[in-house]
Amino acid sequence: MKLKIGIPKGSLQEATFALFRKAGYEFRMSSGRSYHPHTDDPELEPLLIRPQEIPRYVEQGILDVGLTGKDWIEDNGSDVVEIADFTYSKATLNPIRVVLAVPNDSEYQSAKDLQGKRIATEYVRLTERYLKQNDVCAYVEFSWGACEVKVPHLVDAIVVNTETGSSLRAHNLRILDTLLVSTTRLIANRDAWCDPWKRAKTENLEMLLRGALNAEQLVGLKMNVPRGELDHVTSFLPALRTPTVSPLSHPDWVALEIIVEERIVRDLLPKLKRAGAEGIVEYPLNKVIY
Repeated sequence: MKLKIGIPKGSLQEATFALFRKAGYEFRMSSGRSYHPHTDDPELEPLLIRPQEIPRYVEQGILDVGLTGKDWIEDNGSDVVEIADFTYSKATLNPIRVVLAVPNDSEYQSAKDLQGKRIATEYVRLTERYLKQNDVCAYVEFSWGACEVKVPHLVDAIVVNTETGSSLRAHNLRILDTLLVSTTRLIANRDAWCDPWKRAKTENLEMLLRGALNAEQLVGLKMNVPRGELDHVTSFLPALRTPTVSPLSHPDWVALEIIVEERIVRDLLPKLKRAGAEGIVEYPLNKVIY
């Protein structure tokens, strides 16, 4: 039996392959134009496909599971099982925002000001629902991406996703409103989720991907600490639980090991050294499963 899984093609592709690799799954492309990656797991049948289409194919049962954005689930209005929320995107570990944007020098200050205007977007259904909720009647046209270049000469506003806002700033655009905050979701077809084998396989996959994602922001630290300074050192040590303390052959010293957020290590290491810790080693992590 195989689990048919949709892998997002495009901006999320490399980030997704990297996450799977860290989770223990290797994907290889036979050519740059292939849509069928090879995997070292014989129970997986991956298909590389645009994330915009994955919710629809999962809902229809053509795919059992898939990774796609919450934005595309909402835009499609797909009836699927949302198994996991994975906060990663093409450049960062941050969610993306679907925003309504206009030129910096325009007179528009809210969605209400777009009555009768033209809006370009890939998110046609999501935008139409947003306008309806705000009692705005505007013309929404589908755009094949690159919406930023269309304002103000072709349209009055755009609805796009943004991760850092750099593209909007580069095109002299400002955000009027946020329609949706979106993260990558692992979704399943409802019948596939009710199948015991497919559900177990999907849950195993989710656990390993979650563990790999957890590890992205964490590192391990090992060190030797004088036994007399152990309480002092552990008093300012963050850890997932409590530090692991092991005896050394020398009775006056212990080995200490912790897992911490990578962002605090640069401030933590000098404190550890001044507190008497020696032989401090920082090492990367592949998976952290809570």
